[in-house]
Amino acid sequence: MAISTSQRRGNWAEQRALRLLRGTGWQLLARQWRCRWGELDLLLHKPQRLLLVEVKSRGRCGVDGWGLASFTALKRVRLGRAFDCWLAAHPRYQHCSLELVLALVPQPPATEPVRWIRCWG
Repeated sequence: MAISTSQRRGNWAEQRALRLLRGTGWQLLARQWRCRWGELDLLLHKPQRLLLVEVKSRGRCGVDGWGLASFTALKRVRLGRAFDCWLAAHPRYQHCSLELVLALVPQPPATEPVRWIRCWG
């Protein structure tokens, strides 16, 4: 199955965010993990901590602010349910604190840096 331009751009944005996070000591646990409730873009780990990253990427800052407006209340609920599903399958991480971060990743040719927005945790 051929990968769409949108999927290719999403993969590129996730890889960019992942490189930045690995550079600060985070270790990848899951990428594009799916269940019936949705998908976890990136889930990373440091001792006693989990970082759930929702990646949004745009070629320019439009009316949705690099993708910020697409992070709706419904999306957050689905993300929480998907994380609960992941955690049920990986109970050894239940003791870890969790932080949710939104990564707004501009696509080339945009030169703006990645914006990190802490949502909770």
